[in-house]
Amino acid sequence: MSLQLILIGIGMWLLIEGVVYAAAPDFMQRLAEFLSRMPPREIALAGIGSAAIGAIFIVIAVRFL
Repeated sequence: MSLQLILIGIGMWLLIEGVVYAAAPDFMQRLAEFLSRMPPREIALAGIGSAAIGAIFIVIAVRFL
């Protein structure tokens, strides 16, 4: 994997996150309030699930595309 791909991935992540915050700040604020009321274990499990899906996407992209 090249440094260029890593920088593109990080750039896309920041771009998408920035657009969401800019386009829907009220929604992001409500989401933060919702997350603050969730038990830490549920947040951790959601993070693990998200990371697993991301890893699967990366494997598919590297091996099959």
